[in-house]
Amino acid sequence: MVERAEVGEAEAPVVSAVSDGPPAFEAEFDHLFAAAYRAAFRLLGDREEASDCAQEALTRAYPRWERLRRGEPASWVVRVAANLAIDRWRRQQRSDRSEPIAEAPHVDESVVTRAVLNAALAELPRRQREVVVLRYVGDFSEAQVASALGISPGAVKQHASRGLAALRNQLEDN
Repeated sequence: MVERAEVGEAEAPVVSAVSDGPPAFEAEFDHLFAAAYRAAFRLLGDREEASDCAQEALTRAYPRWERLRRGEPASWVVRVAANLAIDRWRRQQRSDRSEPIAEAPHVDESVVTRAVLNAALAELPRRQREVVVLRYVGDFSEAQVASALGISPGAVKQHASRGLAALRNQLEDN
């Protein structure tokens, strides 16, 4: 059964968890799906694509659940969903470049902004991208990001600062 629940900028479909899984996974499923959906939607701006990324992230989390539940499973799921969203965006950009352009269609400014942001995020070093995505796209606190990535809160601040500075430089150049 699919219902709708209010999640940030858009409504996320609420999907019931599989009934034969570990009880902790079932209990966390809706929360994890909503967090993954929000992160993917913020990066892609497409509800269907965001839902696919969230589902894929949870599919990847299920076999790892015993290990993930000892730490911060939400941050892992959000990070995977964000990486999947960035990968989808990259594939879309490659396929768009290969098609001939007959006429430039009207493009919404938010789509352009997302595309530029995704390209800039893709250029960041892995650790900076992980921190920026979890902290500012996933809305995690510094302590949650530190716990999820196994680094100190000071390192989170450092990576966030450097990542944001690199993003600013890249975005100013565009």
